[in-house]
Amino acid sequence: MLQHPGQPWVLRNLRNQRVVATRLEQAFDSASRRKGLLGRTDLSQESALILAPCSGIHTCLMRFPIDVIFVRRNGTVARVVRELAPWRVGISPRAFAVVELASGKAARTDTRPGDILQLETM
Repeated sequence: MLQHPGQPWVLRNLRNQRVVATRLEQAFDSASRRKGLLGRTDLSQESALILAPCSGIHTCLMRFPIDVIFVRRNGTVARVVRELAPWRVGISPRAFAVVELASGKAARTDTRPGDILQLETM
């Protein structure tokens, strides 16, 4: 994503070939990781916010629940937290990145620990 910033990307679960997100936002610097989804009222079903490097998040001051996927450097899903409510914390010490999704999206795409997520160009 950093090497080709203007190119459209899709996040796919390789186990079941389901598309996890088609509208990807990146939070790869300190300021954007700190802001995350704060100030928003929702997240669309086709969107995902990717935070890296990151192994823990909080939902303090958020207005809606989210699904959180913790991913290792190689794309393997380390942990999935479904419907993380506002004012909660999610941590996975071995994760390199976090994918934040609309609540219910992890279940709809049947994403679980051990799956491999891959970024693909559209």
